[in-house]
Amino acid sequence: MACYLGIDAGGTRTRALVAGASGKILGRGIAGPANPLKVGFAACERQILRAANQAVAAVYDRRVSPRLNPSLKKEEAALVHRRYSPQSAVIDRRYSISNLGTVVVGLAGVDRPPVHRRLLRWLTKAIPARRHLLTSDAAIALAAAIGKRPGIVIIAGTGSIGYAEDGRGRAYRAGGWGTLYDDAGSGFDLGRKAIVAALRDYDGRGDRTVLGRKICRALKIHDITEVILKALTPQETAALFPLVLGAAREHDAVAKRLCLEAGRELAELALALATRLGWRRREFIVVMAGGVFGASARIRRSFSLALHSATPRARIVLLRRPAVEGALALAVQS
Repeated sequence: MACYLGIDAGGTRTRALVAGASGKILGRGIAGPANPLKVGFAACERQILRAANQAVAAVYDRRVSPRLNPSLKKEEAALVHRRYSPQSAVIDRRYSISNLGTVVVGLAGVDRPPVHRRLLRWLTKAIPARRHLLTSDAAIALAAAIGKRPGIVIIAGTGSIGYAEDGRGRAYRAGGWGTLYDDAGSGFDLGRKAIVAALRDYDGRGDRTVLGRKICRALKIHDITEVILKALTPQETAALFPLVLGAAREHDAVAKRLCLEAGRELAELALALATRLGWRRREFIVVMAGGVFGASARIRRSFSLALHSATPRARIVLLRRPAVEGALALAVQS
């Protein structure tokens, strides 16, 4: 009996799942951010292996300690064995899955051929398996929500992107061009705009807002002008987006406007894809995924209103399963 490994290598964290042929989850792992375009290839590879290590270790621990999972079948436990081969890339070269069928890794940036070639070459050497599939983080999010059916997914996490599959083997994307040129409606975008709004308030060029005070408290600085000394990374900037949501709940007009704009900008991604697919007059599924959608009913509402005004038959759903489950499902179904 084969087993399968699914990995979601995201911009904020990396998750891994190991399952048997039935799809039953046997082990889980978690590690840090692994977007190769933001953290580099070495860090990306390190985080993927770290998450895989933990997932495989969890299976091994269950095998040697039945009390951790009394229901684990003997044949499932037998999937994992201990060895000290230098060829093994998991669990510090000590533990390995004996018959790994398929590994599916979803991560941002792999639609760029040089990125795909480099990471796939590394993956086939790092984690021995019968088959390796490297796909986008958006593809596994869509799979987690609706399987292999046609549809659109809009991801709003650290960054943002729109992705669609037409059900005939063709995939499309919109947005996701990075923090410098795009990522509209993302956590980074909200965090950056919050800083801009706070600085404009400080100068007297913009509307009054509580965002400056909230940012100072979060970053432990005395006044908002010190933010330029912080040289925040995209991840650190994105971590400020909950401050916008909190300020909006306190009826801060600037924060409410930022949330409204974020929802509308994310809806533009879905509308662009629906237009390219010829779906604007038909019923189709749109999946909202990522931490921004998950954290803000206000942004979800803005997104839905904007999209339905142009495509009234769109069926909008919130992704309630981790995207890594989509990676695992693709691995099991391959």
